[in-house]
Amino acid sequence: MANSLVSHSVLSFDIGLKRVGLAGCDPLGLTVTPLDPLFRKSLEEDLKTLKMICIQRNVIGLVFGLPLDDKGNQTRQSIICKNYGLNIAKALQLPLAWVNEHSSSWEAQEKFKLQNDRSGKIDSVTAAILLQQWLNEGPKLQPFRHPSKITNDDMDEN
Repeated sequence: MANSLVSHSVLSFDIGLKRVGLAGCDPLGLTVTPLDPLFRKSLEEDLKTLKMICIQRNVIGLVFGLPLDDKGNQTRQSIICKNYGLNIAKALQLPLAWVNEHSSSWEAQEKFKLQNDRSGKIDSVTAAILLQQWLNEGPKLQPFRHPSKITNDDMDEN
């Protein structure tokens, strides 16, 4: 495990247009738990909720899933996710990491029989899969760097 036995209280995100799946881990990074999903409102309202969660859980870093295509290239949704993630990291002043989430929602649906879920549980289970992947493989959390806005040309950075 790349990050095993290092104190982690990390929050993981599976970003969708309507909901954000959330998952957290214990301070040692041993147990990953899906949390209640965030039903998106405005960025300002989302940040209020996320700040409260980060304070309660003593979060030291953020892990965001990026829905890249099967060849690892950016997609329209990955650009949306990256912009949202950068805004969250900037506002919360926390380091971040990106994880390729290709097929993670499908894995969550199959593994937990959540094919027709509309409650957001699938999103948080996906965030848990992403967090476990990050704990096992990395990459390390990076200090926040914020370009003005992510475009297709910027997707290889950060």
